[in-house]
Amino acid sequence: MSSVLGTYARKDIAFTKGKGSYLFSDNGDKYLDFVQGIATNILGHCHEHLVKTIQEQSKKLWHVSNAFVIPDQEKLAKRLTDKTFADFVCFQNSGTEATEASIKIARKYFHKIGKPEKNRIITFKGAFHGRTLAALFAANNPKHVEGFGPKVDGFDQVPFADHEAIKKAISKNTAAIMVETIMGEGGIKVVPDFCLKGLRDLCDENGILLILDEVQSAYRTGSFFAFDKSGITPDIVPIAKGIGGGFPLGACLLTKKVSVGMTPGTHGSTFGGNPLAMAVGNAVLDIIFEKNFLKNVEKKGEYLHKGLSNIKEKYPKIIQEIRGIGLIRGLKMVVDNTEFMKKLMDHKMLTVKAEENVIRLFPPLVVSNIELDEAINKIEAVCKEMS
Repeated sequence: MSSVLGTYARKDIAFTKGKGSYLFSDNGDKYLDFVQGIATNILGHCHEHLVKTIQEQSKKLWHVSNAFVIPDQEKLAKRLTDKTFADFVCFQNSGTEATEASIKIARKYFHKIGKPEKNRIITFKGAFHGRTLAALFAANNPKHVEGFGPKVDGFDQVPFADHEAIKKAISKNTAAIMVETIMGEGGIKVVPDFCLKGLRDLCDENGILLILDEVQSAYRTGSFFAFDKSGITPDIVPIAKGIGGGFPLGACLLTKKVSVGMTPGTHGSTFGGNPLAMAVGNAVLDIIFEKNFLKNVEKKGEYLHKGLSNIKEKYPKIIQEIRGIGLIRGLKMVVDNTEFMKKLMDHKMLTVKAEENVIRLFPPLVVSNIELDEAINKIEAVCKEMS
């Protein structure tokens, strides 16, 4: 019997090494990995630049307290703010911590400006914002919150894509609207640019804040953030997963306006922003900032979408819809997604499920067209078997 707490329904397989788009099991089998730690190993397994960075930094300094200046933290924050809407960055260890920081920042802002009654946040059904208590009840998925009461209050949920319901939900107590730019766990549902603009306008009209959760989508769509092409400016953006390339790292980006309440002592993290994590975060950006890197991600995403769309046209009784942008893709299935994933695994390809009978595909951003073809061929082979 395992001594590990059974909070995961694990597949009976263990991996001993990985390289790029592939994982190798303890019995020597080679798998095409389109899970990548659930959108986390954004540069694939054991990317040479990340390996070298960790080796070099581990010989110098792993961890110091945030009571002291951490040069690589200053460097990473500056690179992020120079590239984005943000004026400040608050470093965390994970996506759920970044979400929690976002909630705290929004509430503290209104408290600071003399409106403490504005402390509720509008969220959306089908969302996923993490596993801490506040994040769980922000999403309020019955499967996730059962048994974890009493309910953490402060959140008002509305149906996804129901603009009128959002308007009605706004009250004198509303502080912010929080939405995933691309719903990951909810089924790779993309919030269209015109909806993002509508949300921004709605927030401006009502004097409330816009929080765009990019924990799963940051760096992955062919733009730095998934909302970039919408032309809007959010107030707060939590990010994590891919920004550390597989090393635990989260961050919350925010404007100067909303930062006013976050004074010394209002928030902290023992490990957040430590030298080892910051070295890795900077190393990831070294690659992301290479000329044409994100443009190539966009091209690869279009290539994958075309291949998947061709399969959908051939097998409409197997695949209902292709979702996503760039290299964050979802297959909404007609057949059972779990059964399809099992057959893909028999073909030595790894995927991850989501709500609405969706299969998520997270190839690394360094994936080659040959590897994308391999994935497309495996998916088509399973479609043929299940027809």
